[in-house]
Amino acid sequence: MRLATPCCGLVVALLTIGPLLAQQGPANPQSPPQAVASAPWEVALTVDGYLLPDQDDYIDPTLSADRGRLHLEGRYNYENLRTGSVWIGYNISAGTKLLFHLTPMIGGVFGRTTGIAPGFEASLEYKRIKASISNEYVFDTNHKSGNFYYSWPQLTYSPREWLRVGLVAQRTKAFQTKLDTQRGFLVGLAYKKAEFTTYVFNVGWAEPSVVLELGWSF
Repeated sequence: MRLATPCCGLVVALLTIGPLLAQQGPANPQSPPQAVASAPWEVALTVDGYLLPDQDDYIDPTLSADRGRLHLEGRYNYENLRTGSVWIGYNISAGTKLLFHLTPMIGGVFGRTTGIAPGFEASLEYKRIKASISNEYVFDTNHKSGNFYYSWPQLTYSPREWLRVGLVAQRTKAFQTKLDTQRGFLVGLAYKKAEFTTYVFNVGWAEPSVVLELGWSF
């Protein structure tokens, strides 16, 4: 089960800049109802493989679908092992050179952990630099002590269209070490609609852990 990574500065920055950009107008003018209704679905599948020292390895698949403002998402092994979650959200975008994206969401969690989870995904992008965060708060409906907050912030730079490098952090109950926060770096490669990213955590603090991520958009 994923837990907190203190990222107040990044959260405040993303939430502060959003309304300012929105005042400048969205990147694309709002489409008429007919255009929104006929907007195509954008589907993406992401599978993370966790290679952990002294623990069982596992995979964490996420399937998302977007159509205009509507965002739908399904996850497994994300909030906890042998636990699924389904989400619905609303996509908001603003800016031209400085791009801001925000998707507030609400989700239902079921399996080893059962509960309700509000959260959001946000990003701020300027040229080849991108700051993003994904977070949620899970209200465990079985045990109040099971409530938790989780966030995954990352900062990346893309020297080429097919290459990105950066810093990342997270904390999980499924992915445990003696550290409160997993700190690491990432290297990502892209080819057409596919992306492959390697995350390496805890180098210099503890025995390293590796996350291999494969993403595909349809």
